[in-house]
Amino acid sequence: MKKIKALAFFAAFSGSLLAADPSPKIDVEKAKDIYGPCAACHGEFGAGGKKGEYPRVAGQHARYLYDQLKNFQSQHRVNIPMIPYTKERELPEEDMKLVADWLATVQLSTKMPEFKGDEDALTRLNMVEKVMIIPRVTGDIEKGGVVYQEKCGSCHGRQGMGRGLFPMLTGQYTTYLKKQIDIYLRAERPHEDEDAKVTVLKEISADDIQNILAYLTTLQTSE
Repeated sequence: MKKIKALAFFAAFSGSLLAADPSPKIDVEKAKDIYGPCAACHGEFGAGGKKGEYPRVAGQHARYLYDQLKNFQSQHRVNIPMIPYTKERELPEEDMKLVADWLATVQLSTKMPEFKGDEDALTRLNMVEKVMIIPRVTGDIEKGGVVYQEKCGSCHGRQGMGRGLFPMLTGQYTTYLKKQIDIYLRAERPHEDEDAKVTVLKEISADDIQNILAYLTTLQTSE
């Protein structure tokens, strides 16, 4: 009987270990404090701003965000406004990892909120600021989808959600994406997979790039 109870206890204990969340807990308050200076450009909730002058960072992959912060710090990727915020004394490595991990968890709705009528003005404003809807742009959506799946989907995901070092494209400002494509093509920004990816971009016509951007704006349907 004692042996059976011991086995039962071991099984229950093992089950609790398997059910436990193996990922480290994020210190959200500390992450928000680190992110504070970034909010001036990227918004309180990481939605970016000025119609794509500052990109969306909310929901982006943590590994990609961390690597870009490191690139800004080393100036491997040159961006003048980011230099003072990513200097080592301003943003040590552990802070980069923490803020990247936190931003990856921030979800922005693609639907306008439904107000109940008892919210104050500030609450309503905050609810609206958590919404991220990218306006549709002109282009051949069907053709853009075909070209995207053929040329881009294997790295950035079939739904544009990215993975690892390849950023999420869905829900990003199309103006920002176009700007980055142009910078890549002018060799002003290094690419993580320089040979393969820049070659792919060079194979896509300007019209098809616009078609791809139009297609990406149709992928904002899931919450």
